[in-house]
Amino acid sequence: MTPADGKKGLGRGLSSLLGAPVAGQAAAGEGPRGARNLPVGKIHPGRFQPRRDFDQTALAELAQSIKAQGVLAPILVRRDPKDPAAYELVAGERRWRAAQLAQLHEIPAVVKDLSDREALEAALVENLQRRDLNAIEEALGYRRLMDEMDFTQERVAESVGKSRPHVANTLRLLDLPASAQKLLSEGRITAAHARVALAAKDPALFAEIIAREGLSVREAEARLKAASGTPAKKKLKPAAAGARDADTRAIERRLTDALGLRVELKPRKGGSGELVLHYSTLDQFDDLLARLERDPD
Repeated sequence: MTPADGKKGLGRGLSSLLGAPVAGQAAAGEGPRGARNLPVGKIHPGRFQPRRDFDQTALAELAQSIKAQGVLAPILVRRDPKDPAAYELVAGERRWRAAQLAQLHEIPAVVKDLSDREALEAALVENLQRRDLNAIEEALGYRRLMDEMDFTQERVAESVGKSRPHVANTLRLLDLPASAQKLLSEGRITAAHARVALAAKDPALFAEIIAREGLSVREAEARLKAASGTPAKKKLKPAAAGARDADTRAIERRLTDALGLRVELKPRKGGSGELVLHYSTLDQFDDLLARLERDPD
């Protein structure tokens, strides 16, 4: 795969974009090849920044470090297409914000001629590598690659250096109600908790219960299974149409994670049923066919 085909991923990191490894160079007063000092005021946040929340305490601590040591790693920018004298941030917004708090007038930067696709990938990869994104921000970043750049889940996974099941699993978090997404973004529940909540009849309420009671993932799964049970006096007949329990939903989740497609099980009387695979693009359908036709040897 070559850069010319437009599919070269950035999962290996930003060192190739920055020109050379950063570690050890800044301390010696030498930035990566192509790095130069740019006016802080001529730089503005990039529209492809996946990160929404910046911890102000952490920024203040970074600003103090910058005052003492300087900016040890350059930021990555591209020229603003609407203003030749300005620059758009691609990676390094925390450093840029902290530099402003430290009252620096200039900041070391590498200027690259990047397309929108490359800018979005680079911003997403940097934040993932630094583990700066919460699960919802990560999912929204993946969704932007798919919606704005026509990426498939497989292409997203290749670009950010993650497995396809991880990408599919993360995207599912966007199916949560807004209140549950907020709990996840605030760190009051984990992504694993959120996936359990997705299987609940009322995901928003169940996510709130998890957060309020401090349930572990295992406890949340047990609570969900108990809640889905039917009282003895109202036992369902074996042939109850559409009957769905926590075990069925758990199997659906496992298959969804493995295939990268939404899977639906429809059990029938006597142990028969239907397995429904939902795909949203022809690329997903072609990938499924390739998996089914693959020689097991």
